Amino acid sequence: MTNPEAVAEQVAMPIWRDYLELTKPNVVALMILTTVVGMFLAVPGMVPLDILLAGNIGIGLCAASAAVINHVVDKKIDVLMKRTQNRPVAQGRLEDWQALLFSAVLGVVGLFILVYFVNWLTAWLTLGSLIGYALIYTCFLKRATPQNIVIGGLAGAAPPLLGWTAVTNDIHGHALLLVLIIFAWTPPHFWALAIHRKDDYAKADIPMLPVTHGDKYTRLHILLYTIILLVVSILPWATKMFGPLYLIGAVVLGLGFLYWAVVLLLNKNEDAPMETFKYSIIYLMALFVIMMADHYIYPLETRLPTAEQSMFEIVPITDPQAK
Repeated sequence: MTNPEAVAEQVAMPIWRDYLELTKPNVVALMILTTVVGMFLAVPGMVPLDILLAGNIGIGLCAASAAVINHVVDKKIDVLMKRTQNRPVAQGRLEDWQALLFSAVLGVVGLFILVYFVNWLTAWLTLGSLIGYALIYTCFLKRATPQNIVIGGLAGAAPPLLGWTAVTNDIHGHALLLVLIIFAWTPPHFWALAIHRKDDYAKADIPMLPVTHGDKYTRLHILLYTIILLVVSILPWATKMFGPLYLIGAVVLGLGFLYWAVVLLLNKNEDAPMETFKYSIIYLMALFVIMMADHYIYPLETRLPTAEQSMFEIVPITDPQAK
């Protein structure tokens, strides 16, 4: 139901703020962080400035486009949930057609930038991620299965790969390891929030895991996925992608995540779900920052024999004809 007071406040609230809210700027900002790191990890030195700017603008605009579609599709359930009830489309401050037109503009401009200034591979992968989140996850998976966030998490795990391909025009195994880390991180991250918002999801008839299988089951699976995440986060070091700084950081951050997962499982701290959720965001940001630091402190060529160095040598593609 539309809130008359919220609609009335539109006069006093600059409309650009509503459009900005549609793009989920905090989510996109975290995503862009992983994209930027993916770019820098793809080369031994500096990322070409044109690719750094164009790549992140294009990818960011496409991510924002997908977020806007999420607002439109979820408007009926958004008004039932405290966390989302004041969203612009849900409250009628923006009409569906306005939001969809905005989404189309963002998506078209973003893809044009990627095709013209970056490369086709990144454009296609970005389009696939947009479709995966905005259509497959939001329109179908979210309402179809309690494993929605596990299956749909692949689209949200793509940003570091997109950053890598923007620079190299190539899909590398190391980039896929970055995707795997975010893929393993997504379930414990969102399920912690889902426990905190269980009643809202139940009211909106969204089959999140705590609603369909209960808190105890969800807490156990958060712990199991956190263990998987800890193991997966060690793989980049095991494959000599990173050096000792990353190993120490991954283990310390992983043990911190594991601590909160155990606290959550014991269920003696009522604030544990949100504390776990908040820590998961800090975890991902810190882990990717450490990746960047390790990449330049311990260059790849210092960790590989000469014969192997040529296998992993990556040359940035900056020739427009090569795109």
